[in-house]
Amino acid sequence: MRSEELSVPRRIAILAAVVLGSTLYATTLLVASSLLPQMQGSFAATPDEIAWTTTFNILATAIVTPTTGFLVARFGRRRVMIVCVTGFTIATWACGQAESLEAIVLWRIVQGGIGAPVVPLSNAIVLDSFPRHQAGLVSSIYGMTVVLGPVIGPVFGGILAETYNWRWAFYMIVPAGAVAAVALHFALPPDRDEPRQPMDWLGFLLLATAIACVQLVLSRGQRLDWFDSTEIILETCLAVLAFYAFVVHCLTTERPFLNLRLLRHRNYALGLILVFIYGMVNFTPIVLLPTLLQQHAGYPDSIIGMIVGYRGLGGVVGFGLTLLIGRWDPRIGMSIGFGLLVVSGLWLMSLDLNAGVNLLLANSVLQGVAVGIIWVPLTVMTFGDLDTRDTPEGMSVFHLLRNIGSSLFISLSVTEIVRSGAINYSRMMEMLSPYNRALLWPGSMGGWEMETAQGLARLSREVDRQAAMIGHLNAFGMYMAVSGLAILFVLLVRGRRR
Repeated sequence: MRSEELSVPRRIAILAAVVLGSTLYATTLLVASSLLPQMQGSFAATPDEIAWTTTFNILATAIVTPTTGFLVARFGRRRVMIVCVTGFTIATWACGQAESLEAIVLWRIVQGGIGAPVVPLSNAIVLDSFPRHQAGLVSSIYGMTVVLGPVIGPVFGGILAETYNWRWAFYMIVPAGAVAAVALHFALPPDRDEPRQPMDWLGFLLLATAIACVQLVLSRGQRLDWFDSTEIILETCLAVLAFYAFVVHCLTTERPFLNLRLLRHRNYALGLILVFIYGMVNFTPIVLLPTLLQQHAGYPDSIIGMIVGYRGLGGVVGFGLTLLIGRWDPRIGMSIGFGLLVVSGLWLMSLDLNAGVNLLLANSVLQGVAVGIIWVPLTVMTFGDLDTRDTPEGMSVFHLLRNIGSSLFISLSVTEIVRSGAINYSRMMEMLSPYNRALLWPGSMGGWEMETAQGLARLSREVDRQAAMIGHLNAFGMYMAVSGLAILFVLLVRGRRR
């Protein structure tokens, strides 16, 4: 059904239903990160084993997301949306019921796989249910799910896990999931009967293999010391070969799994690059800051949760500002947003382990405002020239690259923190020696001492804290540089047609 055929109340009902469904799915993306310690103890698992609950969830999401276009063409938007939200809700309840490590990993795979089409399909439904001149408004409302969902999960999930146990972090999603499924059933218009499209199984298997190998490299690279591991080398080679074969297949077959000819649209191709960078800088501070503040700065979980929550508050402000900025050329909004991220990165690079709460809260709000401002003009620019029939397929690739960008940059940032921390720890410990004459001056050691074992232990812990801080500052520098790089690609975007 075209947007002109929908009444205003029906459009509002559709928007509310799909926003609720996609917010619930986005909530589970990072919820497990705050639950891993409790889950590890509950299942008597090693850190490497419990990490599979996150790794396989991301892997299933990455593999199934590109199938959104095919699923819509084969079964219709309404059927796919309702089945995915219902199945996701059931899988989430089963995660809370899991009694073994194997069970929780299995249901996390189901949760990620069956819920993967929800976000790109929701975005496509929202854009196609409203007239083109309202795309900026509805994109700003829908875009809050991208920012608020990953914030809601760790904050409320962590509170419930501390108050009760980790299972309630999953149970909190079930009632809202049931409401979303019922709302979608009544709000979405019926699907049109259209000829079914055949499945390009070869293209799907090649792309799934490439994505699976890339995700495994990103998830396990740090633990296995990257390319010093035979496993990582084999997975990288297999990913390159599978992706090369996929591109050749799509360019030479009549009905490929993904239509690479959409890349002929200049703004769509640049939009994919920009959303990849957006994914790189969106979740990275949420992942890096809590670990730094908890392990090295001594912040309690309640304060860390508040800092993460303020980022969501900034996101709401940013999406509110897009109601004004959305009237301008999309390049202006994206340049402002990425420019604010550059400022945020420079600000983070000036922090130390004595940073106050108010300073961290202000920086978190600034990050939220920036990512909120970017999303609407980025979405409008990317899909402004595409036909509505290509929107579901284009949207699936759009969100796939956003997820891969997040996984890639988080892995690179953690690697830099570990590498730089180890190097700086070694260098600073070399200077702490009885043979260093500078340390013999009165007062040069301050309150530290090297004469006793306890004194050496305290000094070692302090050096470790400072080395970790240097590693995080380097990661924040990467975050700032990537944000600045995005502005260069924004300059290549074709302006709005008059």
